[in-house]
Amino acid sequence: MPVSSKDRERCRALLREGDSIRYLFLGTAIWLGFGPVRAQFYVVVADSEVLVIGRSWFGGRPKAVWHRYPRRIRLGPVREQPSVGPMITLGSLHLEIDEEFVSVIRAADAEISEEDVLPPDPLPDL
Repeated sequence: MPVSSKDRERCRALLREGDSIRYLFLGTAIWLGFGPVRAQFYVVVADSEVLVIGRSWFGGRPKAVWHRYPRRIRLGPVREQPSVGPMITLGSLHLEIDEEFVSVIRAADAEISEEDVLPPDPLPDL
């Protein structure tokens, strides 16, 4: 499910001055360390940091910053779980994500990767 423009603006308001949103996706935590839950979060990849923002139960609006990570943190690898779907781990937070956001996570990780993540050019002479 895509993120609405209003929620993008609300997430942007929680960024540090001068930062802009590079990637934004939704995730659902099924465990928060003290017991099972279904807490929903926005993950915002900005220029200088990665924010995990809690969502309200009703309406899904961004509430508050759950955690801030440096931009160099890797979001992947994406683990395919047959019972729940794709999952990632950020710190102690395990997030279930929609399949549509897997490419977003891989693109964000590719930006900070020092290895060549692109496939070789099939037609290098053109």
